[in-house]
Amino acid sequence: MSPPALRLGHLYPGEMNIYADRGNIAVLERRLAWRGLALEVTPLGVGDPVEPGAHDLYYLGGGQDRDQAVVAEDLARTKADGLRAAVAGGAAALCVCGGFQLAGHGYTGADGSRMPGVGILDLDTVAGPTRLIGDLAIEAELDGERRLVAGFENHAGRTRLGPGCRPLGRVLDGHGNNGEDGGEGGVAGRVIGTYLHGPLLPRNPWLADTLIRWALAHRLGEPPELAPLDDSLEDAARAVAAARAAARGRRPAPRGRAPRA
Repeated sequence: MSPPALRLGHLYPGEMNIYADRGNIAVLERRLAWRGLALEVTPLGVGDPVEPGAHDLYYLGGGQDRDQAVVAEDLARTKADGLRAAVAGGAAALCVCGGFQLAGHGYTGADGSRMPGVGILDLDTVAGPTRLIGDLAIEAELDGERRLVAGFENHAGRTRLGPGCRPLGRVLDGHGNNGEDGGEGGVAGRVIGTYLHGPLLPRNPWLADTLIRWALAHRLGEPPELAPLDDSLEDAARAVAAARAAARGRRPAPRGRAPRA
């Protein structure tokens, strides 16, 4: 009997896909296939409800401001309750860039307009006067393990975490959530939000496998052991991205913290 497929709910694949976000889903599909497992992807667009228990992993990518506004309204109207119930029941989620902002309590634009968030991460975002752009490297921590994670950031939002959310990682080179406090991304339970894209998962297979493990734990009832894969190409790509981030120069250390050695 073949093992059950990992079920992924792809939120707004038409509207929130400006940073090669489908590449992240392709990585999940391929890493599962290499292990003899399958990925079942269900698009969840405008008007489609989220049914708690129907999916093991949710993905919400980045979008342009006008698309993000449409998505924010639909999230609040048709998906917020179901998505909150799903993650409370152990489903995993990856929310990138604009999706990261909408995973929080909301986003306030430069003109003062407010987009509601879905509230699966305790954070809030306000548009800043400039965009934070460039290669970004962080020291991420998940399940007690620390790894280098690298990608690209391009956002005007300044995101602040509340007490119910911790950073995905510590900024090594780049800006991070707001360019001030030294944190990047947000994690609560099995929900990960981040400004890292480009896309994110091809260069960071450890992060991809963490999401796969969490999602399979939701599907099967316990965390599975994943067969190791040859990630030499992915590791080389991540090293290039991290080197580019370092070449940009280190950001000033946030107040109250010593600069990195």
